[in-house]
Order: sequence, then structure tokens, then C-alpha cells
Amino acid sequence: MSDINAKASGQFQIGGDLTVNRLGYGAMRITGKGIWDEPEDHAEALRTLKRLPELGVNFIDTADSYGPEVSENLIHEALYPYKDMVIATKGGLTRHGPDIWLPLGRPEYLRQCVLMSLRRLAIERIDLWQLHRIDPKVPRDEQFDAIKQMQQEGLIRHVGLSEVNIEEIQAAQRSFKVATVQNLYNLVMRQSEDVLDYCAQNTIGFIPWFPLAAGSLAQPGSLLDTIAKKNNATPSSVALAWILKRSPVMLPIPGTSKVKHLEENMAAVTISLSDEEFKELDEQGQREWLKQKVLLPSG
Repeated sequence: MSDINAKASGQFQIGGDLTVNRLGYGAMRITGKGIWDEPEDHAEALRTLKRLPELGVNFIDTADSYGPEVSENLIHEALYPYKDMVIATKGGLTRHGPDIWLPLGRPEYLRQCVLMSLRRLAIERIDLWQLHRIDPKVPRDEQFDAIKQMQQEGLIRHVGLSEVNIEEIQAAQRSFKVATVQNLYNLVMRQSEDVLDYCAQNTIGFIPWFPLAAGSLAQPGSLLDTIAKKNNATPSSVALAWILKRSPVMLPIPGTSKVKHLEENMAAVTISLSDEEFKELDEQGQREWLKQKVLLPSG
């Protein structure tokens, strides 16, 4: 694994001035079950984090709600001071138990989120702070204005949004420059295709969460499985290679709490999909997504 380096995934400039290697790391999975409390294996979680710079990963995505607080604390324990590394975090969700997430977008709470993340990470400014969700119970302009104020104060360098549509991005841009958008996206979950295209047209970084999913496309004998075997890789890493090839603004953040799984994911940078393989995987993924849409509840 010594020859694998995230630099091979290409680079992207967040906000036009913050260069990161495109294949990053999502720190949600270094917490306990239900993204709640400490990880089962604290030492392995730390080893995984410490392996990141060795593999050239210089972009980490976390959130104050992961644990809550656990993920940010572990990142500080393992990697501080963050040499040539961008730590992006999020705020705006509250936690009331395992797998329970509720948005809270009151300006005073968003400010508290930023200040506490600064303290846990032991930094003076957050390179990329993302609104985890727009709270529907609070006027969105109040949320955006609060973020704008914190950016003007120098607490935040760049601002991102999560799980938004194009109209919401445009609304936010009246208050601040949107540097990144983090939406659910993978080979078989394509509801944010239009948002991705908008981001590409406007040089906004697109951070797909849950990027490894491939659904039934990963079954034995499938194209995904065949490509994986040809490259001595896992189907997940092939799905990740497809994600990277999909757009130059794509910043995937696969997450894990195990060093072995991290290294398997990183192998995506060694997989060079042909245009034909990319196109066929894309078509299969689109068909899978259309089948899922039929089964999804309406309204």
C-alpha cells in the first residue's frame, strides 16, 4: 500500500484557493453504533486517522454531531497539529440518541456550533464549515446571515451546504459564496444529478456522502465485480473510481474505522476506468436508480 497516494485522485481548489486531493475521508464511522458515543475500538480508530496523511489524504470531513463531539475529539487526538491538512466540519443538527438527528438553525445555536468546533479541533479558523441541514422551522435567511457574520469575523474561511437543491444554493449565495455542497450521491442513488451538474458549472466542490454504495450492481459476475477482479480491488473501490471520474468537482469522502478498509478504499486511485466501462456502469447505475424510485414512497 506504500505506492497508493490520494494525490493520484487529482486536486480541487475549495473556494478557489484551498487545494485538496480529491479523494478525502469521512469521519462519521469512527464513532459508536448509531453514530453515537465512542468507537468500539478506540486504538484502531486512531490508527485509521493517523494512516490518512501517510496515504496522502489531506481532506477530512466531520461534524460536531458525530458522536456527538466524538469524531472531532478523535481527529484532534490523532492528527493535531494538522500539517497540510484541511479539516472540514459541520453544524446545525442536534443529537438525542443513536440514529436520531434533528435540525436546529437558530443563529445563536449555529454560532455555538462553530465556537465549540473551534475549541475541540484547537484551531482559530475553520477552513470549511458546512450547514448540516437548513432548519425548516427557522427562516433560512436568518441562518445564512448568521453564517455570513461568522465568516466576516474570520471564524470560518469557506462555507458549504448539505442536502440542498439548486434553488437553496442560489438563495444562500446571496449571503455568501457557496464553496461546497454535500449531498447523498453514488452509483445507484442519483437524485442529486442536477445539483452535481450545477456545481460543476459553477466550480463548487461536490462532496458525495455514502459514495461507496453500488446496490445489486456489485453481485458476483457483474460488470462491477469483473472490473474489480481485473484490478485486484473491491467492487466498492471501483464504484469510488466511477465517482471520481464522474466530475472534476467531485470530492468523495468514504469513511471507515478500520485501517484495512481505508486502504481498500484508497485503492480507487489506482483504477483507471475506460470510457466504455464508465459509460456502461453509468447506464447500469441509472437503471438501478430508476427501479429504486418506483419503490420509494411518494409525498
